[in-house]
Amino acid sequence: MLDREGYRPNVGIILLNTNNEVWWGKRVREQSWQFPQGGIKHGETPEQAMYREFQEETGLRQEHVKVVGRTRNWLRYEVPPHFIRREIRGHYRGQKQIWFLLRMLGRDTDINLKLTNTPEFDAWRWHQYWVPLDVVIEFKRDVYLKALQELSRFLNPAPKPDNQQYFRINNGNLSSGSERERTSALPKKREDTESGVSSNAKNVS
Repeated sequence: MLDREGYRPNVGIILLNTNNEVWWGKRVREQSWQFPQGGIKHGETPEQAMYREFQEETGLRQEHVKVVGRTRNWLRYEVPPHFIRREIRGHYRGQKQIWFLLRMLGRDTDINLKLTNTPEFDAWRWHQYWVPLDVVIEFKRDVYLKALQELSRFLNPAPKPDNQQYFRINNGNLSSGSERERTSALPKKREDTESGVSSNAKNVS
């Protein structure tokens, strides 16, 4: 289902724990990390699609979370031609997304990445709010930055990045870098223990 401009309606989801850390998933058999997302089916509202996609990708049901906020308008990204199937080139341009900010009400053990036969993620972790965008596939980075910026208004106090250069560096023009650079940029275990929550990746068993 495409709109007149060639964008597929979609939802993106940012899940917070009690420490305002975000749920960060590693794509199956890849070194890229991302937030849950998925398409809106015909007849669905963005919120209905969000709950369905979120359960499919994380195993968490509606009772495990509550909605904190959402973006006011669609955020769009274009998909490079070599990622688009040949039969829809010329028609499909990319995704337009409504982003939701959720608060975790359940437990970490409620998460199940193997709920479907085609899992999206094979590991996950809690990460500080301003996630490293150089481990996100390049054409999604600008939308990620816009979503994080807009949704941060729902948090009090609003989170600020440790690196004051974050917004200048992560402006959608990051180069992909070498494999070594991409690996070294993956979320690492924090040295501090202030939150009491480990940010080590949790693999699917």
